[in-house]
Amino acid sequence: MTVGPQRQSDRLYHDLLSPIETLEVRARARRIAAAVVEPAAARIANGDERVDGFPREVFDALAAEGLFQVPFTREVGGEGLTHPVTATAVVIEELAYYSSSISAVFDVHCILAGNALAHGTPEQQQRWLRQVAAGSVVGAFATTEPEASTDLSPQAVQTVAERRGDKWVLNGRKRWISNSPVAGFIVTLARTSERLSMFIVDTTLPGVRVGEPDLKMGNRGQLTADVYFDNVELTDNDLLGGVEGNGLRHALATLTLGRIGIAAAGVGMAQAAFDHAVSHLTTREAFGKPIAANQHWQFLMAERATEIENARTLYLKAALRRDYGEIFPEPEAAMAKYYGTRLSVDLARDAVQAFGGLGFARELSADGTAGPVEAIYRDSKIGEIYEGTNEIQKWIIARAIFGKEITG
Repeated sequence: MTVGPQRQSDRLYHDLLSPIETLEVRARARRIAAAVVEPAAARIANGDERVDGFPREVFDALAAEGLFQVPFTREVGGEGLTHPVTATAVVIEELAYYSSSISAVFDVHCILAGNALAHGTPEQQQRWLRQVAAGSVVGAFATTEPEASTDLSPQAVQTVAERRGDKWVLNGRKRWISNSPVAGFIVTLARTSERLSMFIVDTTLPGVRVGEPDLKMGNRGQLTADVYFDNVELTDNDLLGGVEGNGLRHALATLTLGRIGIAAAGVGMAQAAFDHAVSHLTTREAFGKPIAANQHWQFLMAERATEIENARTLYLKAALRRDYGEIFPEPEAAMAKYYGTRLSVDLARDAVQAFGGLGFARELSADGTAGPVEAIYRDSKIGEIYEGTNEIQKWIIARAIFGKEITG
């Protein structure tokens, strides 16, 4: 196992928010991430989505370690934690410390697909959610379309489920659907008459087709693709919760929870970039002294350490509010997502600058030295975009300040 930089959070961050069970989950997730994710992280970060495909061996190893059980109740094979959202968020941070791709796979599988299924009937949960917790199937969640992403109004959503007798017939197209190339099911938002509903779509059904994985700048182990539905026949047993018209509420509640996960991933990447930068600035010398002796870097890293403190506290507070029963823990969820993902981009850029040429490199030809922070630089940007752009998060925060009657 590669020996990485010292974890500065162990010295600088004092967690007075997390329950004991959450601290124990964090310690376990860190051990698992170091053993399972770190050895594969560089290969995943530098891979090709269509050639290397889904990081199945890492997914299966996380399943074998029981990490997918953390978010769920005992009734569906989960751990039955008292604070499952907070525990899930710290798992994502620990995974993102080594691989943004793996944290995103976990987020989509457990938070998006898994949490959506938590709104399902007992029969739906036993059929699908138990498999999610076991990791015996990969889950996906589909709201975004070529012309509908942030706007999930019935007028914007073009994927339609039409009632025909005792069947539903699904037609449409979804875009940027993470995990879809390997998913066993996709929880899908569709228009039903003038309302929105969600369906659990078995990907083996006739008429379901998943396109080629997209080629992306970063997060290359998080496969995304278009999903096509051509006269896919569904039944009421596939209608999430068994009730028509609750799709938008289910989607928004799930995406709010997802933003907490993305915030935690941002903190994980920010912490990794910070740790690499601190190690390099401390040991690399220029003009006869460590680079860290320059006040510019001292002041900048002092600011960044403070920001990491704030970002971690924000996502933990949002997660705890969700655990305490707030389905929409705003404005903390929006603040956490905006702040944590922006910080990861800022710190990735700082780390590249601190390392100079090596920060820009994937690998040195002279001796095969791997660039330590280039992947974080590529991976971090998507956090500001997906699961609600940061501009949308600012709008949500502004609504809390001024009210909907002013902001709209």
